[in-house]
Amino acid sequence: MTGTINLAAEVQQASGVANLAWLLLVLPAFGAAVLLIAGRRADKWGHLLGSATVIGAFAYAVLLFFDTTSLAADDRTREAHLFDWISIHSLNVEFGLRLDPLSLTFVLLITGVGSLIHIYSIGYMSDDRDRRRFFAYLNLFVSAMLLLVLGNGFVTLYFGWEGVGLASYLLIGWYQGKDFAATAAKKAFLMNRVGDVGLALAIFLMFKNIGSTQYSVVFDKIGEQSTGVIVAIGILLLLGACGKSGQFPLQAWLPDAMAGPTPVSALIHAATMVTAGVYLIARSNPLYSLPQAEDARLVVMIVGAVTLLIGCVIGCAYDDFKKVLAYSTVSQIGYMILAVGLGPAGYAFGILHLLTHGFFKAGLFLGAGSVMHGMNDEGDIRRLGGLAKKMPITFITWTLGYLALIGFPFLSGYFSKDAIIAAAFSEGGSRGWIFGGIALLGAGLTAFYMTRLLILVFLGKPRWENLKSEDGRAYHPHESGWTMTLPMIVLAVGSVGAGAILSGVLPEWLAPTLGELVEEHGPLSHTVIAILTVAISAIGAGIAFALFGRREQPVTRPQRVSFPVRAARADLYGNHLNEALFARPGVWLTRFLVFVDNRGVDGLVNGIAAGLGGSSGRLRRLQTGFVRSYALSMLGGSILVIAALLMVRFA
Repeated sequence: MTGTINLAAEVQQASGVANLAWLLLVLPAFGAAVLLIAGRRADKWGHLLGSATVIGAFAYAVLLFFDTTSLAADDRTREAHLFDWISIHSLNVEFGLRLDPLSLTFVLLITGVGSLIHIYSIGYMSDDRDRRRFFAYLNLFVSAMLLLVLGNGFVTLYFGWEGVGLASYLLIGWYQGKDFAATAAKKAFLMNRVGDVGLALAIFLMFKNIGSTQYSVVFDKIGEQSTGVIVAIGILLLLGACGKSGQFPLQAWLPDAMAGPTPVSALIHAATMVTAGVYLIARSNPLYSLPQAEDARLVVMIVGAVTLLIGCVIGCAYDDFKKVLAYSTVSQIGYMILAVGLGPAGYAFGILHLLTHGFFKAGLFLGAGSVMHGMNDEGDIRRLGGLAKKMPITFITWTLGYLALIGFPFLSGYFSKDAIIAAAFSEGGSRGWIFGGIALLGAGLTAFYMTRLLILVFLGKPRWENLKSEDGRAYHPHESGWTMTLPMIVLAVGSVGAGAILSGVLPEWLAPTLGELVEEHGPLSHTVIAILTVAISAIGAGIAFALFGRREQPVTRPQRVSFPVRAARADLYGNHLNEALFARPGVWLTRFLVFVDNRGVDGLVNGIAAGLGGSSGRLRRLQTGFVRSYALSMLGGSILVIAALLMVRFA
């Protein structure tokens, strides 16, 4: 498949409403600063300020959106120059914002879903004595994520990229007193650094070969570079995307990140941080659309396809409520990466699925948090069951999110995921059959593990009645308060209708940034693919119902299982692979370097110092202070000199 570079329309200088675009960054950053500096004095109102700043940013984002829609399509790309940031010799980096359809789409998602999650957190974190600090970290995260998508150059993006990494570390490790939380935060931080190295190297290559890191310059001149440089930059950008979006082979951190509070899971792993990699590739579409970037784009598709299968397979075996949803996120982000790897035929569909996923996956995570909130923080789905009657609002909203995720006809996932599957088949030749077939298989596996989750949590007989939680309390399931149920209802509405609305307008809206959607016809029509997807999803759901809905399930999972199930429960040995290839060799290398440092470098330095010290000690003995000793030394020296001269003279 070939494509053309999208250089977009001429960049306009921001004016009018857009002149205040810096408020998008400042409002949540201001909230974070106030809450962190004020300390305990802000405990009573900190959560209100934290929520108000993000809601205010969302309100301004809506105004900015309507201001942009009033412009002609060619005038919708604007930049707001804030200040000159870095100026060293030929490197000039400005700190500015790029306001175009792609960045504004992400701004609306981040602030909109972020506002709902902030409101939800008011109730969810009501019993946490450090709630004020939690909201400060949420604000910090939102501000960094907005900088990531609004920056007008790769260095500005990288600044937000690292800010998101810091905020996610603080939020994932919120329960620092628990070993698993501290370990999960460290794991997320370190694995993301691997991807960050790839992004940094890509930026270095841009500066070396193009002389700039600003989008407008890089995208204008990238086509002049050699194929090797283009492919190298494309693959390095993908490595950065793999780290932040939890894609193969850097996917292992994301499920462990469920150690944080549920609002963190919804904010980071549903609608914002994990979509940063998709944004990075979509933003770099002028590079990936080049004919010379065909190999880089193929690698993107392979990574997406492999990841979506990994997430689906592992999700089928877990009994932890949030971890199943986490691996579902890994899988769905795989669909998005596959879509943007398709180039002009898939950019818009990848962003469409990103938006619909933001609605239904955030709702699913918040629903999981509601269940755990009413069940003494119990997350083992085998200890739940029969909660539909006890928590009706949670059940209804969660079920709507579930139906949207599995692609139930005419709900949001039906429009976005089916479009990706059709685009994959349209790739042509054996490549189209392979990627399309993998995407189709993923749809069936998704329906299986999500139906299993629905049955074990909400349907069937209650398995919790005669049990107690880890802290010895009996279970008394109850519906959550309005601050938690209201965001769930809003997200459920989006799960139902967002796909139908966005599928008709999004490709045209994104065209100034991503280029016109290229519709290619594959071996199967869209109607046939839609029927196949629904049929395979129905088969997956039916198998799950036959296995888990028609028989009583044990409270503890069976220990004697087949190898595929053991492998899935072990994350398909992804952690073992990372440990064998990177962690252990890293430890061995560190120990070797420490040995070399101690015995080699330190030994050489200490040996020289000891030699000089010993020599000076011995020479010091010659300094007796007696004149006769010095006269004798002078005589001896004179005799030696005279003897040497005579030997030279008569030799």
